[in-house]
Amino acid sequence: MVKLAPSILAADFGRLAEEAALMARLGAEYLHFDVMDGHFVPNLTMGADIVKALRKRSGLVFDVHLMIADPEKYLRRFIDAGSDIITFHIETGADHAALIGDIKAAGRKAGVSLNPDIPVEKLLPVLASADLVLVMSVFAGFGGQKFIEDSLRKIKWLKDKREELGLSYEIEVDGGINAGTAASVIAAGADTIVAGSGIFGPPGPEGNIKTLREIISRAKI
Repeated sequence: MVKLAPSILAADFGRLAEEAALMARLGAEYLHFDVMDGHFVPNLTMGADIVKALRKRSGLVFDVHLMIADPEKYLRRFIDAGSDIITFHIETGADHAALIGDIKAAGRKAGVSLNPDIPVEKLLPVLASADLVLVMSVFAGFGGQKFIEDSLRKIKWLKDKREELGLSYEIEVDGGINAGTAASVIAAGADTIVAGSGIFGPPGPEGNIKTLREIISRAKI
């Protein structure tokens, strides 16, 4: 069954603990954290302190997406804060293999992501070691953007490559996911869908999650 990962970037920041609790009550499997440093992407959001504070209040899987220029520099902070999945970008100058190794050595799952303008083939060297691959279907930096259709090709490529190579990484998709785009993303091969405004926006989380669950159910995955 496809999993839901609500992005708290779209939640009410004055009520984050309550919003996290609501996501658990509504059956979300993950809580997605969009960490931006103002360098790798042109926006500044949250850091390890937010993860740490919510860790005390939530039992959900914490899915932390590091949209930062130096993930290795801050990795230990996010590990210690209680992250369960830590994803970094293939575009960074980090030693990707070493970073994945460090994440796994800490008992966490390692994810790798790429922006829409990066060829999906660039992920080939890390597919065998990654636990999760995050396809950005908008450009990292801001919520509420329109879904980029070419992302479907990348999702399908990753699904086909996983089968071809006998691998087991999870395919996650983030950006412009809502009732109008979820079905095509799932059909292409997504295992987990991240949604911000698609969950927290009108008419509200209860109705939006119900709609997404119905779409997932019809997909029979």
